[in-house]
Amino acid sequence: MATLLRAALRPLVPPPGHRGPAADMVAVLGETTGLRALKVLRDQMKRDPEGAQILQERPRILLSTLDLDKLRSLPEGSLGQEYLRFLDVNRVSPDTRAPTRFVDDEELAYVIQRYREVHDMLHTLLGMPTNILGEIVVKWFEAVQTGLPMCILGALFGPIRLHTQGLQVLVSELIPWAVQNGRRAPCVFNLYYERRWEQPLRALREELGITDPPMLVRALA
Repeated sequence: MATLLRAALRPLVPPPGHRGPAADMVAVLGETTGLRALKVLRDQMKRDPEGAQILQERPRILLSTLDLDKLRSLPEGSLGQEYLRFLDVNRVSPDTRAPTRFVDDEELAYVIQRYREVHDMLHTLLGMPTNILGEIVVKWFEAVQTGLPMCILGALFGPIRLHTQGLQVLVSELIPWAVQNGRRAPCVFNLYYERRWEQPLRALREELGITDPPMLVRALA
């Protein structure tokens, strides 16, 4: 029974670095169950000057829109350089995010697309790798910030894939940290990241009230 449950819930948190059918299933789940949460997130963005500008201009985070040479030339510790380092170290690409297919409203369709493309930026902000533990921690942060059902389900059921030590650390240390930071930080989807590449990551974390993670998550996976 436990094996069947794990198999049924596995797509909620795709394997580390995975961008295949499981990730597509998560994308469909997000679009078909999250309309109310998307409207709330859209309204939060509209009320914020930076968020409203994002909605108006609708920037995309893709390899075709990123100036990789510029990001590499930025100062050590800047958001742009740390984001690029995250992509390189974890061997992920912003181009692998699924396009929105099941949200009819054009503005809401962009909001969920922006959510997907900012996901790796949140890994960078939180200092989380793409291993299963890191993904679950980010899901908890996203669940608090967005209220999207797919984030909540991933946060609640993703941990069934962890070994005992990882589960203990998650429950005692990392979930409280993610929830606290998610509640304290303003809406991270109001940040025009593309215009903050030169900002030191440390300064951005301080601006948002995001504290350092309590431990090195990469070593615990």
